[in-house]
Amino acid sequence: MAARTNQKERTRTAIVRAAHELMTSGAELTMSRVVAKALVSEATAYRYFPDLASLLAEAFTGLWPSAAEVMAPMAHVTDPVDRIAYATEALLRDVHAYQGAVRAMIAAAITRPDADPQRPGRRFGLIDEALAPLAADADHAQLKRDLAIVVSAEAFFNLTDFCGLTPTEAIASVVHTARTLTIAAMRNTTQ
Repeated sequence: MAARTNQKERTRTAIVRAAHELMTSGAELTMSRVVAKALVSEATAYRYFPDLASLLAEAFTGLWPSAAEVMAPMAHVTDPVDRIAYATEALLRDVHAYQGAVRAMIAAAITRPDADPQRPGRRFGLIDEALAPLAADADHAQLKRDLAIVVSAEAFFNLTDFCGLTPTEAIASVVHTARTLTIAAMRNTTQ
């Protein structure tokens, strides 16, 4: 019995490791690619994970630092505009680096909107951490919602895929927009 349990754990670990390796390579992620790398059948992989999104959710675990860790270099900075610019750039550099996995997670969320959300949702933690020096008021809540639209993988992919920007240009554009939204919100709260 113990040998069978150990084999199951090794198989599961091999599948997650293969997904993780493909994620860090930036390659397009499909279950077919994962199982080929893990040297298991698709049927075997689906016994452990009901879909690619659940596999990727597990493979993402521990991959990215927490929002507090990302924002640690900005701990001394209280200007929310500079903090949100830093958080936005950090998020989008990771989106670019792991875009195959991020695209697969977005696709799963779009095709199965009623399923439990499996996406890591890093943007929300980073936005919260970046805006931590602000007082919690109504304008702050609105700013968070506004930034959630902009500080996103979707915005990055829109700019690269449909507008033809390079990843560097796309990141700069999203950072500029996030800064502009934050400046406008700060102006509204001081009036």
